[in-house]
Amino acid sequence: MRQDSRLSRVLHALLHLHGMEAPATSDLLANMLGTNASVVRRTMAGLRSAGIVAATKGHGGGWSLAKPLDRISLLEIYRALGSPELFAIGNDEDRADLPAGARGELCDQQGADGGSPAV
Repeated sequence: MRQDSRLSRVLHALLHLHGMEAPATSDLLANMLGTNASVVRRTMAGLRSAGIVAATKGHGGGWSLAKPLDRISLLEIYRALGSPELFAIGNDEDRADLPAGARGELCDQQGADGGSPAV
């Protein structure tokens, strides 16, 4: 199961925006977050719709906080992201090639580190 990392990435981005004097471009934020600019734009658009960030177009433009960081709640951010699943329980890697019952058996047979079966 792939974990949704949008919430942690957005929190990271908002902290950076808080410390910046000028708007941050999507490219700059993408570099900081280890993703690409189109992902940043798509994610930030939801935050803009929620009134969390503002976008300035043109030369010297980019993303900035629409209100002070201490006036933004975690719940607001969570909802602006579409209420993503916060916790993923299970393996990082789904084994869709196995029947449902065998998936649990495979997990039971693996060692504590998720590697080879315990002997």
